[in-house]
Parts: sequence; C-alpha cells; structure tokens
Amino acid sequence: MKQKLVRDLHRDLGYFFLGLIITFAFSGILMNHRDAWHPEKYTVETKAVEIKRLESKEISEEKAQKIGQELGIEDKFRRHKVKKGELTISYEKNDVSINLETGKGEVVTFIKTPVISQMMKLHKSTSNWWIYFSDIFGISLIVIAVTGTMMIKHGKQTFKQRGWKLALAGLIFPLLFLFFLN
Repeated sequence: MKQKLVRDLHRDLGYFFLGLIITFAFSGILMNHRDAWHPEKYTVETKAVEIKRLESKEISEEKAQKIGQELGIEDKFRRHKVKKGELTISYEKNDVSINLETGKGEVVTFIKTPVISQMMKLHKSTSNWWIYFSDIFGISLIVIAVTGTMMIKHGKQTFKQRGWKLALAGLIFPLLFLFFLN
C-alpha cells in the first residue's frame, strides 16, 4: 500500500469511529463496575417495608411475585434470590431487599439514568443490526491498528524495529490476566 493511502485510511477511520470508540470505552468502564454500583439506575425513592417472617425454603418465584404485589409493586418481575437470610426481588424499576428473619426491608424505586443507560445498551444489545455493525467496527479497529503500524517507514520508532515488541507485550498482558484470574 502507498504511504499516503495508509495514512489517509488510518486518519479517516480514526475520525469516523472516534465517537463510537469513546462511547464504547466509557460504557465498558461502567459495565465493569455494574456490580459495585448500578450506573444504569438512578434512585428516586427508598421506602421501608415489613412483611411477616419467612423461611428461605418457603420462597419460590410465585411467592416472591406475590410479596411484590402485597407491597404494591406493579412492575415487570425479573428475578429473585435468597442469600444469607436476605430475600432480593428484582423488578424492571424496583428492587426489594427483605431480611427474612426480621421481615424488615426496603423497596428502592429507580429510573434509568439518561444517556448512561442508553450507552450501556451498546454492550448488551443482541439485535442483528447491532451485531453486524459491531463486527464492522471490530474489523475497522483492526484496520486502524494495522495501518498505524505501517505509518512510520524509517528510523528507530518503526514497527519492525520497536513496535512489534510493544504489540507483543500488548497481546501477552491480557492473556496473563486471563490466566491468573481464572
């Protein structure tokens, strides 16, 4: 490839995908921490509730839904779990946490955080058009990376002289994380 064509392709793809790269990176950071805090959810109201004491073995999906109805929640049921004596019921716009031993708990009502919740959908989307677009985006990132290696032809800073070592380190680094974290 001619030097000018490589530079032009690298520059134009970089400009074209700049906004998407920033959006994907930002939403990816939010997704990485979604268990510590819920970036999609904005708390509107927290209300203390109390129900009769229950045993964890009594809690089925139907029972969890019935508890939600008794608490006045008219929302789409998603899931429930019992862990360490705590019943958690998740709805689309409400979360319920109840201590089964005391029967005391709270209902947290929230709305989706504007912009952030839409950005996080980028990582969760399974629609065909988004999958195809993401594939094109991934291929374009590869093209941007490869054309970037071809931009400097002479000197000590070329891919052939120095860049391949950094690229190899960049490949090994995430593999080490995968190996040691699993």
